[in-house]
Amino acid sequence: MMTDPIADMFTRIRNGSKAKFEKVEMPSSNSKVNIAKILKDSGYIKSYTVTEDNKQGTLHIALKYDADNMSVFNEITRISKPSRRVYVNKNEIPQIKNGLGTAIISTSKGILADKDAREQNVGGEVIGSFW
Repeated sequence: MMTDPIADMFTRIRNGSKAKFEKVEMPSSNSKVNIAKILKDSGYIKSYTVTEDNKQGTLHIALKYDADNMSVFNEITRISKPSRRVYVNKNEIPQIKNGLGTAIISTSKGILADKDAREQNVGGEVIGSFW
């Protein structure tokens, strides 16, 4: 039984990029699709698609590499875990690597990137970070 599906998603992306896979697949959920959208908008993945089936569906993420066939992100980290939740208010939203990275925050207005959360003046649970 998997207790943290977001950590599983991050691990699949991290391991797939280290192994130079073209794409990774995982069970789909609305949260995972929203995180994949943020990763695509931030330039960390090429694309994502959801294949529907009679169960929950499958999320396909196409990984992105630079000209030297290196992953476009250096680190992917789960910050808030089921055992220790991390919440921030609108003034405490973290800047990852002085703005070079992206924090993913679950807010009352949905799952947002750190820049969008600052623009909308909302805080929430810090899900993870990419840089």
